[in-house]
Formats: sequence, C-alpha cells, structure tokens
Amino acid sequence: MSLTIKNIEKTYGQQKVLDNVSFFINDNEIVGFLGPNGAGKSTTMKIITGFLTPDNGDVFICGINSKKNPIEAKRLIGYLPEHNPLYLDMYVKEYLDFASSFYDLGNLKKSAIDNVIEQTGLQNEYKKKIRQLSKGYRQRVGLAQALIHNPRVLILDEPTTGLDPTQLIEIRDLIKNIGKEKTILFSTHILQEVESLCERAIVINQGEIVADDTLNQIKSSNLSHEVFIIEFDKPFVGEWEQISDNITSIQAITENTYRISAEKDIRAELFHFAQKNNLTLLTIKKETKKLENTFVDIIKQLQ
Repeated sequence: MSLTIKNIEKTYGQQKVLDNVSFFINDNEIVGFLGPNGAGKSTTMKIITGFLTPDNGDVFICGINSKKNPIEAKRLIGYLPEHNPLYLDMYVKEYLDFASSFYDLGNLKKSAIDNVIEQTGLQNEYKKKIRQLSKGYRQRVGLAQALIHNPRVLILDEPTTGLDPTQLIEIRDLIKNIGKEKTILFSTHILQEVESLCERAIVINQGEIVADDTLNQIKSSNLSHEVFIIEFDKPFVGEWEQISDNITSIQAITENTYRISAEKDIRAELFHFAQKNNLTLLTIKKETKKLENTFVDIIKQLQ
C-alpha cells in the first residue's frame, strides 16, 4: 500500500481536531477526501506530508514510517496545499528550478524540469512570469512543483478551487492522467469531481472517519435516502404527512411538480395518495442517487 495512516490524533488547545483517524490507499489509486469545513481534511493532509506532527498515531508512506524516517518518507510525497504558494515574480521555469533544489536530483534535474513542464501542459507558458498566468495555469505550476521529484504519492488539497469550468475540466483531466502512475489523495468541495475521478471516497466529519468505501457502496448505504420526482395534474394543497411517515423532505420544483426524499421506496404510497386526493399522477421518477445527496445525508445523520 502506498499510504497508510493509523490512529492519528491531533488536538489544538481544548479542541480535538482528529480523533483516531485511520485509513489506507492502494498503489495507483485516486481517492476523494470529503468533509464539511472544519472537519479535519487539511490537518490530516498536513500530517501526512510532514508539515504537522500528530499527537498520537503513525503515517506510513510506501511502508516507511514518517515519524522514524521523515526525510525518506517526504521524498516519496508530492504536495499541493489549498492555497498554492507561488513566487509570482519568478518565471515558471525559474520557479521549478528553485523547487527542484529541495531534492537531490543531481544530473536528473534538467530532465525532471522538462518532464513536468510537458506533463502539466506548460510548454507554452514556462517563459512567462507566474503573475502573468491564469488561475488554471498557476495550478498547473503548483502541480508541476509537486511532481518535480517524481513522488509515489500525491496529496492535493482543494486543487480546483476558484477555477472556471474550462480550467476545472483541464485540471481534472490532468489529475486523472497523473493517477495512472501515482497514488493520489485529494480533497474537494466539488463532489462531481470525485464521481468523475474516483471509485472510492473517504468522508471525515468532526475529526472522525464516518465513511470509507467505493462510491457505489456509499451511495447505496442505509444512510442515503430515496429521492422521487412527481408531477400531478394540478397543485396539491393539504397535508403531505398523510403519504408516509418515511418522508424526510419535500421540495416544490413547480406549482405541481415536487422532489420528495424518503427513507425507503414510497412509490406505492404515492399512487394511493394521488388516488385518495383526486389527483392524476402524470410523472413519478426515481432519481439516480448522487454523491452530493448522499454526502448531505451522512453529515445530517451525524449531527
């Protein structure tokens, strides 16, 4: 396994930020790391990369204990923080040369810089100053510095924050290509990214891992509600509670179209409800479960 963390704990003052956090990531696996603001995602990533020391627990990078062999472990990690730290007055290639100086690349230094420039699509930008680049290309520079020493494990904290739709797709495709050869853990608030890049996600809330499974398993878990889109021939005015005790929310989409969440399949109850109230049920559609709905359900269940 490329990355294993065991029983990590971290406390700031009286606040326990991480409580017995454990998970592993296999070789060449891209895993989404999800959780609300303040859940502990960035703290976990900083501990993995060695920027923070845990109060308890261990991190293993490709089998190497980062506590006992920190330098050796860090050589195997590439890290792009949430706020991409760049020297804006440096030229792109100059900055990558500077970043490469932190690693003992020797005669491989020039080829390493040339490789990451090509890998991250900076061939037409490397002679520019970083301040001249768009946000998307600055993120590419950040990825290039994280890749300069050819790490086995890549830690990406909110790598697409602030990107426009075109830039987002480009960075997403870049991460997907990199993931063919490297293990990647990345955090994001854009859940569609996880669905397009990953088969597995880890969800953290209030410093604890609350879900760790394939996306299909997470979306089909008991915590995830069923969602139905229904359309009547006219608006309904009355008590929705008479449909079923299993309904958790009802949202009006139009005056006679509704989105209903329930703890189980209630289509039979919806037919009886329409008949009882002299309504014609024009449409009833079970909505495909989306990760964002599941994510909200999981967090709500734990509040």
